[in-house]
Amino acid sequence: MAKHPQDRFDEVPDDLQRVGAHRAEARRGRGWIVFAWAALATGLLVGAGVVALGVVNDSFQFVAPTSDETADAGSATPTDEATDGASGGSTDEAAPTTPAETVAPADPASVDPDVTSITVLNGTTTSGLAGQASLALAEAGWTVAGQGNADGSAPSTVVYYSEAGDEAVALGVARDLGSATVELSDQFPDSSVTVVLGADYSP
Repeated sequence: MAKHPQDRFDEVPDDLQRVGAHRAEARRGRGWIVFAWAALATGLLVGAGVVALGVVNDSFQFVAPTSDETADAGSATPTDEATDGASGGSTDEAAPTTPAETVAPADPASVDPDVTSITVLNGTTTSGLAGQASLALAEAGWTVAGQGNADGSAPSTVVYYSEAGDEAVALGVARDLGSATVELSDQFPDSSVTVVLGADYSP
């Protein structure tokens, strides 16, 4: 092995105890710090890109609304429909309704027995009740065209009339029977007014 003469590089100081490069020990958490800085930089870049695109597309408006627009929005006038609802509805609904006409009971003298026929039917188990009721109506001035027995039993007395024009006659007959209700019905087409005596009728 060849020997070379010593020079100044061969003279190593005594206080120098290391030879070559030494790596320092890696600090804990250094990786997370690097990751945090990278995430922050990425977020800033993305945010800047979104803002830039918004400005280019004119999507962002940094102008505050004027006082006139705010006043117009706050002082919008209600519609007619809302005004009507607040005041209780339209004038048609508020107008009072006219009561329906009441039909007065007819007088027996004003009824033509040839035009308006009256029939009395017994709807009870009491025998002869239809005849007694017919006699009471005859005494009141009514002309009874027929009498008989009803198909079933009736709890209360009802005077049926087949047409609206015979309502006054039915009311007059019900009045003279003492206690009876009046009802429009097509159950008895052969008679203008038909009385069905119920258990509540007493001659």
